[in-house]
Amino acid sequence: MLAEWTAECSHDAATIAVPWSDPDAKACAGAARFINLRDEPYDIVEIAEAELYPALNRSLRSLNAQRSPFLTSKCDVWTLSAADAEGDEELEPLRLELNLASDEAANGVSNYIDLLWRDRALFGSAHQQQEMLDRLTRRAERLPHPEAALSCVLRPAIFSNEQVTLEGFAFTLYMRAVAIDAASAVARWSAALEDVTALLRGKDLAPARASATIEEVLAR
Repeated sequence: MLAEWTAECSHDAATIAVPWSDPDAKACAGAARFINLRDEPYDIVEIAEAELYPALNRSLRSLNAQRSPFLTSKCDVWTLSAADAEGDEELEPLRLELNLASDEAANGVSNYIDLLWRDRALFGSAHQQQEMLDRLTRRAERLPHPEAALSCVLRPAIFSNEQVTLEGFAFTLYMRAVAIDAASAVARWSAALEDVTALLRGKDLAPARASATIEEVLAR
């Protein structure tokens, strides 16, 4: 698997926020908003992409499980096709990165998940998270998915309630996979996402010294 990470932490960089809501959406049951899967795991039915893609469903459940060091903020999934100009524009650099011919990568699947470390010390440290992303990408490179690419982007993050706001860092995980046909692309993407999720939940990425969680700090 191709795996890399970058950082976008300038003052005007996009910020990962928990909770969040779509400022352009009218207040209604279907409006886009933060779904707290740690506290309400059955609310995953409100995430349409998780219903359409079982691999994303399983990944979100695992990453938000009670013993997980993470919580998720946002996610999305989209398909890519060489028959579509916009899709082919996204596929072309991916073909070059994976060293694949056009007919080998005529279709693809791409997704992202915004992830926050729950450990307060780790959440607040860009340096520690960079070390964690180094570990993750090194291990992901060994995974047997030559038609898939993992990329992570370290970003500023805020976690808040009505009284307190904690500032720190989080990362967006992008997973992409390609194939000759759409069904094979979904299968490859699903397998790659499940293996990367397993790495995220593995002991190698557990905080060395657990501190209070960001939820515990806000509850004080």
